[in-house]
Amino acid sequence: MAITELLLHPVRLRVVHALSGGRVLTTAQLCERMPEVPKVTMYRQVGLLVEADFLEVAEEHRVRGAVERHYRLRPNRPVVDADAAAAMSLDDHRRGFVAAMAVLIAEFDAYLDRDGADPVADGVSYRQGTFWLSPDELAELSGELFTVLAPRLANQPAADRAPYLLSPILFPTETEQEHPAEARS
Repeated sequence: MAITELLLHPVRLRVVHALSGGRVLTTAQLCERMPEVPKVTMYRQVGLLVEADFLEVAEEHRVRGAVERHYRLRPNRPVVDADAAAAMSLDDHRRGFVAAMAVLIAEFDAYLDRDGADPVADGVSYRQGTFWLSPDELAELSGELFTVLAPRLANQPAADRAPYLLSPILFPTETEQEHPAEARS
């Protein structure tokens, strides 16, 4: 299964999010985090991620005669790189965006359903803004964002840290022909 096909599925994408940041979870723990996903579906999706070398078994334990596997993301897992993204059709990009939004909505709902959820105290933000950028300015902005975020990606879980989901979405909202004449000067 191609990496884009693998990740364009909302449950598989949620599993990847759940295991990010070095977390190790069992399928049962994944089911607890996503109670709306039937257990059979969860086991099937985890199996597909293992078969595709996206997940690996971190450890195994015998529990009441059965083997309980703890999964983690493989450090050298496949990624959707620039070449894979360029090979995607417009429909693939549409499906990818829908899957990403479904995951974002499900994760936000799960957050709000937790005891003690406090969006203000937790620094929750879902603001949007429009930037007028040339192709060079867009490339510069992307580089600056990566420079700011890259060191934080190396953070490991700690007692004083909570995992935060950052989901930047960037796309042009108008074609060049739709820009007002005064904005193009």
